[in-house]
Amino acid sequence: MLKVRAPSYRLYIFDMDGTLFRGREPTPGAVAAVNEIERGGAIVRYVTNNSSSTRDLYAAKLASMGFAAHADQVYSSARAAADWIVAHGIESVFLVGESGLEAEICAVGARVLNPGPIPGCATGADAVVAGICRGITYDWIAEAMRQIMRGAQFVATNPDATYPLEGGRLEPGAGAIVSAIQTCSSTSPIVVGKPDPYLIEIILQETGIAPGECLVVGDRVDTDIEAGRRAGCSTHLVLCGVATEAPHGQSWSNDLTGLP
Repeated sequence: MLKVRAPSYRLYIFDMDGTLFRGREPTPGAVAAVNEIERGGAIVRYVTNNSSSTRDLYAAKLASMGFAAHADQVYSSARAAADWIVAHGIESVFLVGESGLEAEICAVGARVLNPGPIPGCATGADAVVAGICRGITYDWIAEAMRQIMRGAQFVATNPDATYPLEGGRLEPGAGAIVSAIQTCSSTSPIVVGKPDPYLIEIILQETGIAPGECLVVGDRVDTDIEAGRRAGCSTHLVLCGVATEAPHGQSWSNDLTGLP
């Protein structure tokens, strides 16, 4: 058990995949480090670009590993997509994604034209929303392309090329799917997850904590660290996920045992 010390920041925002865990395994020292921070009185929030699951399921996964996590602490790119849909008056969506993304979109009242793993769609959508989709098919990509060419806006949950798994393995991320749709439709997406700072800014607003009192921790320079930087927060890179080295001047450690 780590000795409890006063946290250096009032708010810690942790990425999840590659930072807190790889697949079903927590990263070295992560559970003890995060729980110590909370015991020390700091606020902890979790932000993930992975849109595949609901906040309840993410909280349950964290809790099963030993993190003292609750659903109201979890923010995902699926929520960012749902918020964007509300802000832009989108009524119908062609979905390229999994159950977590579908649940968040339906929760805000938008109509998913292809519920479940069904790529076919007879009507035009206001937006195509794409995230991680492990059951993706050629026909699914083709229909997304056709919807965009008919005038649907193209929204991506995130551009992550890979997600880290147990044993140092990687799997294709949402960025691989988004890139396929972007290529065939000749349309660049609106990205609502990291590196966009939207979710971090929402957390700052809801907690009432200034950016200078917040540390954003992640394993990807191009998304996690960039989102924190854009939000005006301090950032810390860990090398237990995707990144294997830190840029010059970037605060970093091998894992969460080296948090400032």
